[in-house]
Amino acid sequence: MAERIFTARSPGKHGPLRWTVDAGVVTRVEPADPTTPANDWLLPPLLDVQVNGFAGVDFQAPDLSEDQLLRAVRGLRRAGCTRFLPALITDRWEAMLGKLRRLRQLRQASAELRSAIVGWHIEGPFLSSEPGFHGAHDPALMLDPTPEHIHALHAAAGEDLTLLTLAPGREGAIPAIALATSLGMKVSLGHTNASVATLREAVAAGASGYTHLANACPQLLDRHDNILWRVFDTPGLTVSLIADTRHVSPALFRLVHRLLPGDKIIYTTDAMSAASAPPGRYRLGALEMDVGDDRIVRQPGQTNFAGSALTPVEAVFNAADMLGVSWLETWERMSVGPARWLGLPTGLAVGQPADFCLVRASADGTLERLRTFCAGEEVE
Repeated sequence: MAERIFTARSPGKHGPLRWTVDAGVVTRVEPADPTTPANDWLLPPLLDVQVNGFAGVDFQAPDLSEDQLLRAVRGLRRAGCTRFLPALITDRWEAMLGKLRRLRQLRQASAELRSAIVGWHIEGPFLSSEPGFHGAHDPALMLDPTPEHIHALHAAAGEDLTLLTLAPGREGAIPAIALATSLGMKVSLGHTNASVATLREAVAAGASGYTHLANACPQLLDRHDNILWRVFDTPGLTVSLIADTRHVSPALFRLVHRLLPGDKIIYTTDAMSAASAPPGRYRLGALEMDVGDDRIVRQPGQTNFAGSALTPVEAVFNAADMLGVSWLETWERMSVGPARWLGLPTGLAVGQPADFCLVRASADGTLERLRTFCAGEEVE
């Protein structure tokens, strides 16, 4: 592979930089010609912590193939996302473990999949079965977590990064959190109506995140005491937000950013198979989903949302538009921010793989061009 040169600006740096890439690795970074166009940026690639499917591919399918998984990975890369956590949602527990084992086998057979899939997000079945709080998950399949469940999950995932979303109010949840974190898992809270005391107990046991805040809760909430207020009143949680302008209204999106420290907010798509695919009917595990021209994902005949058809780069620019800030600021909350929270490498440096995005945006913050590179090679 021949040496390649990329010249662009980078956040936090004065003036443009000249990046040299050789054999898929960044070998030099040095100042470049100051006349480099001001709207060309070289940035760390995006990382999504919760992807249920993409490009017509449903990660819940028990017969998922390597070709299908590669199609989803390449679609995510074209949307700026080179690393992600496939999410497995509530199902029979043994079925969920079987899907996880199959996904691990598929990833092991492909270097491309190994570089893209950096871990697993297990969302359920240890969630609230209360109306509104279970979301699109089947409440009949919910379980109380036991040590046996946590050890079985650890055995199925091996030493892979594993993010477990659970409701801390379920019986046995607090010791399950402590056990999971002792085994190296990340624990995020969600789909819950837990009290402040329970949320704080969960954080003390090792939980460090909250999954898609402002979703998986009823449309009507007590104005004096509800899960949003309780999360805001619980220090130590990194919250994820679905930045599609619908799951979290623009006004609430702005309020979350005023109430929580910027480094405690990350973005996700919570995408399902309809993301980067045309309107139509799609599957999310056992569920059928309708996606109309408005790109909203709903169960047929229902009004509540069920996952999204959002792409990672859309999430970044949507967030910037809702907040009225530079897209460079919101880019960090879907790249460096989630990587830091998960304990993964966070950015570009000499000696690191040349995985990055070249972004061109107009003066008003409109995306004009996105090119994604993995090991120095452009994703087609």
